[in-house]
Amino acid sequence: MPEENKEKLHITLHVYDTDLSVNVPREDEEYYRKGAKLITDIVNQYSAIFKGRKSDKDILYMALIDIALRYEKGEGKNDTEPYNDILSKLTSEIEDALK
Repeated sequence: MPEENKEKLHITLHVYDTDLSVNVPREDEEYYRKGAKLITDIVNQYSAIFKGRKSDKDILYMALIDIALRYEKGEGKNDTEPYNDILSKLTSEIEDALK
């Protein structure tokens, strides 16, 4: 357990209008900070458009949907299965040609 704590870093993240104190893996600190900034930026964008017309909760949910959509689209782009299939076929053809 003590070794685990050495790898953790205690940081404060400013997310929109809230400061969050979190323990994060040292190697992931940059990702946490970028994530907090992304959330803040997107909530600010939606707030600029909808403040006074939508509740704060609705604005947060809209930002969450926006981020989730970006994530899901990105995941789809990282699908390597079609490439693996093509590489397997090419490998088979090359091996057959070399025999």
